[in-house]
Amino acid sequence: MRAVRMTAPGVLEQVEVPAPDAGPGEVLLRVGAVGACHSDLHILDAPAGMFPTPITLGHEIAGTVDTVGAGVTGWSPGDRAAVYGIIGCGRCRACLRGLENQCRVVAVGGIGLSRDGGLAEYVVVPASRLLHVGDMELEQVAPLTDAALTPYHAVELARPNLRPGTSCVVIGIGGLGHMAVQILVATTAVRVIAVDTSVAALDLATRLGAHEVVHAGPDTVERIRATVGPPPDGADVVLDFVGADPTLTTARQVVATGGRVMLVGLAGGTLPVRPVADEPPTLPLETSVEVPFWGTRAELQEVIALGRAGLLQADVQLFPLERAPEAYELLRRGEIHGRAVIVP
Repeated sequence: MRAVRMTAPGVLEQVEVPAPDAGPGEVLLRVGAVGACHSDLHILDAPAGMFPTPITLGHEIAGTVDTVGAGVTGWSPGDRAAVYGIIGCGRCRACLRGLENQCRVVAVGGIGLSRDGGLAEYVVVPASRLLHVGDMELEQVAPLTDAALTPYHAVELARPNLRPGTSCVVIGIGGLGHMAVQILVATTAVRVIAVDTSVAALDLATRLGAHEVVHAGPDTVERIRATVGPPPDGADVVLDFVGADPTLTTARQVVATGGRVMLVGLAGGTLPVRPVADEPPTLPLETSVEVPFWGTRAELQEVIALGRAGLLQADVQLFPLERAPEAYELLRRGEIHGRAVIVP
């Protein structure tokens, strides 16, 4: 079968590999769609030895059950499924509570991370990783498993601050950010302020229900403050889907006293925290900073429910499998709108 694999650190190429077989407790899935994620770029750029090679990338997967392994119940050939990509140890305190994204044994493990993923015609996954999606289009299902799940998890963590009438700033209206806008509109009564350097991304945010849009530039903080008010007031929650120094600076300068900064993006920026009475402060008093990671299986079930209800719609660019390396290069250059989705 065809597969797109990282054959060495930084090297992504299409190769022919044997089709896998489902073992006990596993399902062979015919891949229908795979989202291209910035996390895949971090895997490609990681030092040798951090991730196994060769490995088939792709952790944002939707497909159709082809065959089931011994002992699998609840799944039959032809069933359509979303894949929950995280595979924790299953034994630690976090995993036993259903928080596999906080596993205390496996730091970063899962499909397309520590074992072969979905950038192929077929992928084998543990049956426990599958969730039913009914008749949803697989090109829409795949982004739900990360591009929607990750912001949904961040919103869930910040839910106590997302009270009716409050404000939430969403920085970066890309693959995750455009889903975050929809999640906030669908599940809260907050004022959503979208921030991006791209006019097209801000137009998308407006169409998706953002109440205000701010074109990022030298006056970003002032323009956001015009809506959320001066310190010590401000945005009750800031969702940063970029994570670069400029966006983190914006986040800490617009968040309210007692607010929350959710650092989701992986651009490598630094957020200073100094517990002193600086003026202006590095962070307002009583402010929380969290670094969300992906989400839980229960949250993915809820995300799928939002999708099936028509409340989440990914803005996708489709690519055939042979163009997957090109899709990642476009993603690296910031030339993907919404989510790039690979269709084998």
